[in-house]
Amino acid sequence: MDISNKNNININGAKITVIGLGESGEAAALLGAHLGANIFMSDGGSTPDILDRKKRLISQGITIEIGGHTDKIYDAELWVLSPGIPQDASMVLTAKEKNIPVVSEIEFGSWFTQAPILALTGSNGKTTSVHLLSEMCNTEKISPALSGNVGTAFSKVILKDLKDNPINRVHILEISSFQMENIVHFKPFISIFLNITPDHLDRYPGMDDYIQAKMNMIQNQTNKEHIVYNDDDPILRKNFEDALPITHGFSILGKGETQFTMNATKIYDDAHATLIQLDQLALPGRHNLANALAAATAANILGVPNSRIAQVMSTFGGVKHRLEKVLEINGVTYYNDSKATNVDAVKVALDSFDTSIHLILGGKDKGGEFSQLLPHAQNKVKEIVAYGQAGEKISRALRDAVKLEQVSSLKDAVEICHLNADAGDIVLLSPGCASFDQFTNFEERGDVFKSIVKELTQS
Repeated sequence: MDISNKNNININGAKITVIGLGESGEAAALLGAHLGANIFMSDGGSTPDILDRKKRLISQGITIEIGGHTDKIYDAELWVLSPGIPQDASMVLTAKEKNIPVVSEIEFGSWFTQAPILALTGSNGKTTSVHLLSEMCNTEKISPALSGNVGTAFSKVILKDLKDNPINRVHILEISSFQMENIVHFKPFISIFLNITPDHLDRYPGMDDYIQAKMNMIQNQTNKEHIVYNDDDPILRKNFEDALPITHGFSILGKGETQFTMNATKIYDDAHATLIQLDQLALPGRHNLANALAAATAANILGVPNSRIAQVMSTFGGVKHRLEKVLEINGVTYYNDSKATNVDAVKVALDSFDTSIHLILGGKDKGGEFSQLLPHAQNKVKEIVAYGQAGEKISRALRDAVKLEQVSSLKDAVEICHLNADAGDIVLLSPGCASFDQFTNFEERGDVFKSIVKELTQS
């Protein structure tokens, strides 16, 4: 199948294999089927979630195999690949040897929309920032649709739009590095980069490969499109020095020329008019200042009024699983930061509090250096409870410097913190790891944490 020219792509009647029966795989399959393609789906697993999706999709006339991949996957003109499958997987290499084009679900969905795309990536802060941006853009003149890595697959939104034909649509996408690994035509109107710190080093050979995956987001942009980037981040600043698209920096340190600037008390615009007083911001923490400035800069490029930008900054209180306050029990406050899936995100969480912290770390190791937490934990973290597949690695890195216990499950970790915490303390789930050793995703992990905490009130 020739996909070299986006305008000439026609999948009606085409044989398409979708690898991976997750959220994005299901959405791509339904979009492809709607457009007349013959869809075959394959997944190596057989979890209850996969079985539920299989049942739904078979009712739509889609052929599915689960529990392993047969050679049927190669009887295809195109592959849409799950972001969870690495580039060097043997079946992916075989498909490419057979000259089968392999694309991501994000790439696939982008073929079927003409609406502007605002794509946001970074190692940390993505979910908060895309929600901020979506709220800012929700005006009479713009109809934003939020999707991507944030929980709703891009292809699901595209399929709904093909049926409903909304006006003034703007797509706002949270993008992970995995989703940018198989890009051909994907071209955002605005690419937004929050930060680059070590992450997913279990997937990539080194930082250069991880950075390059992120940079794929701009590979098709021209001098008519825009890049919004954190000018305080030396990696980003270097990468965008000679970029072809129009560049717009943002900074909480007062670096470079920016559309919005801040001092000790307020944020002001490029005409030096006050946008908002810092004490009016609903989200705490310096990291959220950067998130807000990134969203504000992109919204400004789209023509969103400053009054709307300021209104959202003053009212938006955050998202689930990101420093989410759960409950206060006997003076101890429990926070769910399950979205913190790397070490740098844990640093941000620790720096957001001044109170004594009982920190729960663990899950599936992503190659993080847990010893980097020590400067952020000193005089603040009372104890660390490590659990899951990464528990032993965390224990080796930190046990000589802080009080640390190692357990097998998240439930055990919460119960230990509950027993040891005093009034005024914080119990913080900020795992610094992926969830996949014990949970389907970080959302499930966060929901289980909240359920365990709520059970404590009944004991």
